[in-house]
Amino acid sequence: MAENEQEKTGQFDGLHALYLNTSLKKDAGKSHTRLLMSASAEIMAKNGVSVEQVHLLDHQVPAGIYPDMTEHGWDRDDWPKLWDKVLAAQILVIGTPIWLGEESSVCRVLIERLYGMSGELNDKGQSIYYGKVGGCIITGNEDGIKHCAMTIHYALGHLGYTIPPQADCGWIGEAGPGPSYGDEVDGAPAGFDNDFTRRNTTIMTWNLMHLAKMLQQAGGYPNEGNDRKAFEAGCRFDYENPDYRV
Repeated sequence: MAENEQEKTGQFDGLHALYLNTSLKKDAGKSHTRLLMSASAEIMAKNGVSVEQVHLLDHQVPAGIYPDMTEHGWDRDDWPKLWDKVLAAQILVIGTPIWLGEESSVCRVLIERLYGMSGELNDKGQSIYYGKVGGCIITGNEDGIKHCAMTIHYALGHLGYTIPPQADCGWIGEAGPGPSYGDEVDGAPAGFDNDFTRRNTTIMTWNLMHLAKMLQQAGGYPNEGNDRKAFEAGCRFDYENPDYRV
């Protein structure tokens, strides 16, 4: 049996991936970013990963950096129920279009809300995001894939997510007005046959699955030196002593 066939027997069973689409389109069915996210999600699903896709604009998620913005003047906040989905996922993939060279405003709101939960700790005293992996998918018809990936990956890594190699993919058309990913051009959807996009989407997806499984099997990260509860209890770090609990 070939190596890939062995992998498809279910070695990724038990993993759950959450794809969060931060498109500016109100209708998820009209999102070009969703098309490329679905290509990645299909690979995961075929290899045993439980997958869920969420269109952020299907929910009311106000800007802010608190767990529940109804406690800070907003009438409604759907973030608490979305947080349950984030918490349950070992893999988080953020999708965004490019506007003026940057990720969408909806994407920035998502990152701020993720940041608002960064005070939560796991049972090892680490960031609640430790042991989870993250990646991103970018679409647009102007330059900016790597720039958007850079800012999203930094944010996720700073919060505690682990970013595997080649954890981004994307598609852009020619500079200036033109077709978006999946738009029909000469009778075929734009970008679907782009070798660079297909390759990077595949590699990103597999690397996310591989690293998530490795972390799951290892029980996450050891908490030596990164246990926040130890520091909160008054422990100080001694650079000359490998045991920081002094």
